Amino acid sequence: MDRDLVLAARDGNGDAFGRLAADSIDRCYALAHRILRDPELARDAVQVAMLGAWEDLPKLRDPDRFHAWLTRLVVNACYSESRRERRWTTKLRLVTPAGDSETDPDLAISVADRDELERAFRRLPMDQRAVVVLHHYEGLTLEEVGRTLNIPAGTARSRLHHATRQLRAAVEADARPASISEGRSA
Repeated sequence: MDRDLVLAARDGNGDAFGRLAADSIDRCYALAHRILRDPELARDAVQVAMLGAWEDLPKLRDPDRFHAWLTRLVVNACYSESRRERRWTTKLRLVTPAGDSETDPDLAISVADRDELERAFRRLPMDQRAVVVLHHYEGLTLEEVGRTLNIPAGTARSRLHHATRQLRAAVEADARPASISEGRSA
């Protein structure tokens, strides 16, 4: 059925494209949000990707690859949004845990761990973020990640390796006690 919708949309049927977009929009937004870590930028990236999909759909050669093609458009739009959004702003996000962190130390540690990982992830370059998200969140193999990003599988593997090392190093650096790091600089 998707193939028929893609073919109809490729021939200019707006309703068919609307159905394809409606079926894909949540997945596209989740992907963009995971890469960009900002809801507004993610919405902008998805909007740019969907507009690009409508404009370039007649050029799509293989209708069965529509979802992979759309994923590539979303990732490319994320790259564009991140380049456009170079200003550094303070972003506060209030976390309201379900339990009471004062009485549940495991909950406080869990929130702290997620916060450390989030800070480390934001430090990654966009090309590494995209590989991490596509591989770990979307469940694509490294070969599929390579095809989606139009890079060799070895490059995807290398980017994932470097991203993992950077994440690990950033989390370990954040976890070091302040007194140890102060002692080294003195």
